[in-house]
Parts: sequence; structure tokens; C-alpha cells
Amino acid sequence: MTQNAMTQDQMKSAVAKAAIEYITPKLEKESIVGVGTGSTANMFINELEGIKHLFDGAVASSEETAKRLQAIGVPVYELNDVNEMAVYVDGADEFDPRLNLIKGGGAALTREKIVAAVAKEFVCIVDDTKQVDILGEFPLPVEVIPMARSYVSRELAKLNAQPVYRQGVVTDNGNVIIDVHNLDITDAKGVEEKINSIVGVVTNGLFAKRNADLLLMSTSQGVETFTAK
Repeated sequence: MTQNAMTQDQMKSAVAKAAIEYITPKLEKESIVGVGTGSTANMFINELEGIKHLFDGAVASSEETAKRLQAIGVPVYELNDVNEMAVYVDGADEFDPRLNLIKGGGAALTREKIVAAVAKEFVCIVDDTKQVDILGEFPLPVEVIPMARSYVSRELAKLNAQPVYRQGVVTDNGNVIIDVHNLDITDAKGVEEKINSIVGVVTNGLFAKRNADLLLMSTSQGVETFTAK
């Protein structure tokens, strides 16, 4: 188990380095970089320290990411103070051949989705354990206003799925997470819209309407590049 964990960490590090190589030529002194949340994004932050002199600052998708960026000396801006963003780099819990994603395992999905919407380019970085033909093996996170938790759960159950309240988790926005198991996501955009239309839902972890533009996937043989179809 220890060897496997080390191997996966090495793959995450490799794909983080590949992301740095990809974005570096795109950066200018005034550029703002969007930075995601999670273990692979943390590897990217580690690598970002080496090129922090090439861009102006970053927008963070979570409080944790903001702290990590500040710790390496990268200025962190509020999104409301940023007019445009050159690139957003983040991981994913799953991706399909169209580069639709499931995100939210770290409960930062709403801010991640907002930052991705602003960015000119969304670069997703993953290891090969995240590749699937159809999304849904990983439970779909849904961020919910606390008072609506029971109602939203009942509505999600009508989709022939099993909603499970993620106990003890409060998002940076003060909301709760419901993880939806055994959900049919053959129509990712349709499911994303349907769940978002439930009253009390802030957003869900499907990134299909705004999917990744480019995906870098680390394997034991190297890093593979995918573009949206």
C-alpha cells in the first residue's frame, strides 16, 4: 500500500510539473492564475513557487488554497477584484472522454466552478485513476443550503440515486454537502442542469457546461494530453 501511495504521489507531482510547463509561456506580468483545491492542486502550488515572478497573483478556489499560496509568497486576489484570468488549474475526481468532470471531493466545488467560469482556459490535472468512460462511479457532491438538506435529499432520491449527507463537513460558504451515489450521468449536461434547478441547491460537482479545455493525465509511462471533443 505504501509503495502504491508513493507511486500515485509521484504521478501527481509529474502532472503538476507538466502543468507548469504548459502555462509558463502563456503568463505575463499582469496575469492572474486561478488555482484549485485538493492533493493534485497542492502539488501544482508547490511547483508554482518557482515561477511566481512571471505573473501578478492568483485567485484561490478555497480558503485552504489561499493559505498555501500566501505561504509561498503568491499574492491572492478576491475574484471580484479581477477582470480576467489567464488560466485555471485544478484536479478532478473523475473525467470522461469529453473532459466532463466530477469535482467536489474536497467540498470546494462551488468556488471551483465560479473560478473556472471566469478563466479563459481551464486546465485539469489528474492521475490515470480518474479516467472513466461514463461519470458516476465517484459519488456526485452537491452543495446545499443547510435548511434545505432534507428536501434536496428527497428530490435527489427521485433520480433513482442514493443521496448521503456528508456529516461533519461545512463548506467555505457555510453550506453542507450531499454525495449522490449510483446516479445515471450518461447525459452530464442534462443532469447538471436538473440538479441545479432543485431549490436549495447551490451547485453540484458536475463540470459539463464548463468542462476542461485541456486535461493532463499522469501515468506510470509519462503525462498524456487530452483536449475537449
